Amino acid sequence: QVQLVESGGGLVQPGGSLRLSCAASGFTFEYYAIGWFRQAPGKEREGVSCISSSDGGTYYTASVKGRFTISRDNARNTVYLQMNSLKSEDTAVYYCAAADFDSVSCPSDESQYDYWGQGTQVTVSS
Repeated sequence: QVQLVESGGGLVQPGGSLRLSCAASGFTFEYYAIGWFRQAPGKEREGVSCISSSDGGTYYTASVKGRFTISRDNARNTVYLQMNSLKSEDTAVYYCAAADFDSVSCPSDESQYDYWGQGTQVTVSS
């Protein structure tokens, strides 16, 4: 069956780093765009970053540009989100999602994502 499993979350001090992983199984990973989303308490879920299926085109929301880097390893069916210079406002549950979207770009709406993981908590606090 389809599975997306996030890992790598935790508690980190402001300015610190974490690397999230999203391990996929049960579908043809290389044909799917993979997105990272987050939801903070009392807030709506927002898109953070995405990497396309074709040529690995990437997208970042403005608040994380220059601090977060998304990458994929198709041989390991895994997408990574390297998060540096973390801020308290990055605190949220982070989810990865997969979209059957064989394109150089990423889906424009989260409704286009087919599969979702269960999430991993990231807490940035001193």
